[in-house]
Amino acid sequence: MGRFLEFCVRVLVAVPWTLASRPSETLAQFERVAIQSLPIVLGAGLSVGLVTWFQTHRVLAAHGAEAALPSFLGVVILVEIGPMLASLLVASRMGAGLAAELGSMKLNEEIDALIVLGSNPYQGLVATRTIACAVAVPLLTVLIDTAALGGGLAAELTAGNLSASAYGNRVMDFLRLSDIIPATIKTALFGLLIGLVGCWTGLNAGRSSEAVGRAATSGVVRSILAVFAANALVVPLLQGVVEAAGWTH
Repeated sequence: MGRFLEFCVRVLVAVPWTLASRPSETLAQFERVAIQSLPIVLGAGLSVGLVTWFQTHRVLAAHGAEAALPSFLGVVILVEIGPMLASLLVASRMGAGLAAELGSMKLNEEIDALIVLGSNPYQGLVATRTIACAVAVPLLTVLIDTAALGGGLAAELTAGNLSASAYGNRVMDFLRLSDIIPATIKTALFGLLIGLVGCWTGLNAGRSSEAVGRAATSGVVRSILAVFAANALVVPLLQGVVEAAGWTH
């Protein structure tokens, strides 16, 4: 744990220099994280919106409360399912990808060569990937929220009774910006953790092909666990900040 915390501090210290001197590399990593994740994010969002609508509609219709379905759907998706699903999808892709990539570079002694040439691997390899994850996850959260609500709208227009305008108005019945903004912003921390954990796992992989494979698996597991742990810690803290600032009124 001490070595991991030291690693995190070194990466965070390298972030400003990386943003100033390596914008093209950071942008390339952002494209890898965000743009290449669009198909799975949009597909997952549409699927979740459709399935959640059909499952919830059946329950609410039995109690004559199906008109409140868009309101419940908005709360569930925008506050928790959207942020967590986006974070977990990125953790699944990038946790394995970062660990395998850096593990392979270590196996091929590419990282040692960079150090010999005077390059800082924390700046060129780790910081660029960590920044990309931290920036991409909130944006992907917005997209997955939109896709999920769009899936719910498609289900409503197909099998429900509300018009598109009525559905859009009722989605926000129970929500305020003080609910949506913290839920979206917290995913930047999740992205940061995914980048740090994935890179840490790869840099500490053994020097064999089997070790790289194990590092890829460990990168996924550790990234997902880090997201769950951070969510459990951050949500009460954010709620306390929102209440202390009076944003709930």
